[in-house]
Amino acid sequence: MDVLLDSGKVGAVRSRVRTCRSGLVLVVGPAATLLVPESDLLVYADMPRWEGQLRQRRNEVSNLGVDNPMLAASLQYKRSFFVDWRMADRVKQETMEKWDFLLDTTSLSLPKLITGKAHLAALRSAVERPFRVVPFFDPGPWGGQWMKEKFALNPSPPNYAWCFDCVPEENSLLLGFADTTVEIPAMNLVFNQPVALLGQSVYDRFGAEFPIRFDLLDTMGGGNLSFQVHPIKDYARRHFGLSYTQDESYYLLDAEAGANVYLGRKNATDFDAMMESLRKANEDGIPFDDERFIARWPAKRHDHFLIPAGTLHCSGSGCMVLEISATPYIFTFKLWDWSRMGLDGKPRPINLARGRDVIDWSWDEQKVNAHLTNAVEEVACGDGWREERTGLYKTQFIESRRHWFTRQVHHHTAGTVNVLNLVEGAEAVVESPTDAFEPFPIHYAETFIVPAAVGAYRVTPTGKQRHATIKAYVRP
Repeated sequence: MDVLLDSGKVGAVRSRVRTCRSGLVLVVGPAATLLVPESDLLVYADMPRWEGQLRQRRNEVSNLGVDNPMLAASLQYKRSFFVDWRMADRVKQETMEKWDFLLDTTSLSLPKLITGKAHLAALRSAVERPFRVVPFFDPGPWGGQWMKEKFALNPSPPNYAWCFDCVPEENSLLLGFADTTVEIPAMNLVFNQPVALLGQSVYDRFGAEFPIRFDLLDTMGGGNLSFQVHPIKDYARRHFGLSYTQDESYYLLDAEAGANVYLGRKNATDFDAMMESLRKANEDGIPFDDERFIARWPAKRHDHFLIPAGTLHCSGSGCMVLEISATPYIFTFKLWDWSRMGLDGKPRPINLARGRDVIDWSWDEQKVNAHLTNAVEEVACGDGWREERTGLYKTQFIESRRHWFTRQVHHHTAGTVNVLNLVEGAEAVVESPTDAFEPFPIHYAETFIVPAAVGAYRVTPTGKQRHATIKAYVRP
């Protein structure tokens, strides 16, 4: 006799399991292994977080422990980010080695089943070569048209604002098994192969987290990003229990004529006067006088703007930004959203109270110009290539290097994960000098990850025109 039980009904499940003497007992639901730690067969149903978000937007799912499918997707997402996914990740890490099967539930109509051993073997193989996660694109109130055209995306959305191109916490990873492709959360790789992927020193410092984030922000033909600030390190530690914060930078893949980046404050401005102007803008509908308070910098292709936590900032319209940042949760304090609504027709959240507490007022025009705009230094060169240090700021843990090249460039992970993007040139090929992995082609504006375990690798341009990569890694 087959019995189907719901793991949400804790008492009933435990009682039924204890009393069952024959037949097949199926315990189905989130964290079923907490109720039945020892089972004859364990199938783990998995899906990428992006797919979960899409189902939240369609009002198809609830958060853990509640029946709330009609709750606003933005609130479901926040609850998932701070509660559900943290709990689920803990169970995943504790049980992954015990899975008999992994069930890929990304597609509602085409679930796929692989053995747990095959899943683990694929993860071990993945850290021996460069790879890309599956990017996802999303519209936004300020989104542009550049990505839609360059990447031949579905033309039906009004715009594309974001592309998460290397955010393993939310991206997925494709694994190939003969003629079958399985899609799993990229975090499975981080959880199961942290040292080979990240390197021992990075793992010792951050644990099984991926500390570097690459994403794309498109305002070409769109509007300004929200005017915002990220919490300084001490605030993030005291209020959120985080050991690091979202230091970041904007690398310009492209820019329209007259484009600007907002970064830092104007010289000789008053803090209280700015906060009062922001209060009136958000509460009374009086437009914020950004020209009075905020410094603007002309932006052109290949400019690099560094944004330490606490610095007032946003990308202006007409910019195609590769954002390179740290990845601690999602603490961004919006200060002003240019008197517009979100895509749902409602105002987006503003947090002046927390923003006020974390603004580093020392970043005025003079200091920003000296330290945060195109702080480029040549560090090495050779026949057909040049390497430059482009940041990030000295208080940030991410180092970024740009290589210009018309010939092959040799790299080495030096025991730490490398994240790169091809910022100029149509295509290049990542190769192993010892043929340890198959040649891996990458294309313009694509981000790729080179695991720490790879060691030596080289990047070869396709064609004779000038190419460039930007590479980020954790400073020793």
